[in-house]
Amino acid sequence: MKSFFVFAIALFVSTSIQAQPAGGAKQPAADKAAVGTSRSPEDLAKATLAAHGGDKLKKLQTFLVKGSVNVSFQGQALPGAFSTAVSGEKYYFEIVTAVQQLKQVYDGRETSSSLQGFSLPPVTSLGFPLLTKVGDSGYVVTALPDNAKKRNGFRMTTPEGFYTDFVLNEKTGQIKSYEAKWMTGNQTIATSVEIDEFMTVDGIAVPKKYAQRFDLGPLTAYASFNVKDIKINSTIEESAFAIGK
Repeated sequence: MKSFFVFAIALFVSTSIQAQPAGGAKQPAADKAAVGTSRSPEDLAKATLAAHGGDKLKKLQTFLVKGSVNVSFQGQALPGAFSTAVSGEKYYFEIVTAVQQLKQVYDGRETSSSLQGFSLPPVTSLGFPLLTKVGDSGYVVTALPDNAKKRNGFRMTTPEGFYTDFVLNEKTGQIKSYEAKWMTGNQTIATSVEIDEFMTVDGIAVPKKYAQRFDLGPLTAYASFNVKDIKINSTIEESAFAIGK
């Protein structure tokens, strides 16, 4: 069970920009949208994209990020390191701890994962990576749901029906936090992220320090991430995405 939470949390919040479709995860029904916000959700989404790099973010070609992560689950702390590399549709994600190494790779054709039998949504379908899709066909921006405590934000939904609720920092216009839910099998999984700090690289503002809560029924895990190195549009060797046979 510990392996499941470490991998699922890390994969979901990785700042990858491209990934392959996933077939097993489903988005639960959306809540009723709120009304009466001072700015339209579409305008908020466009302004948020601009606050994180605008066209530079949308045109991102390759992405490499490395950092540390601390996961707490049922009173146990598990420190480790994580890294993500993305080139077009190819990517790898890896977490290394003192007791375990977890890795998922997509080589453009097939996926290899050290965690078998569990389906996650595409990393572009939830959270920060969705900003790269603002304005794209099929990606719908609406108001936050009625039960949202703060109204300065918007909901973004993918063509597959996955959605994320973004809450914005009123001073900077950047993402302050976000929440999302999805279903795998008969289980509903919910996550919420609080972003403490951004790192700006080549004009793109990427989350640097952030905390995440991850809920699966009665079980809850927490994780704190600290990005230490980000490389934008650098050369990544094809061997990095090779799947071992």
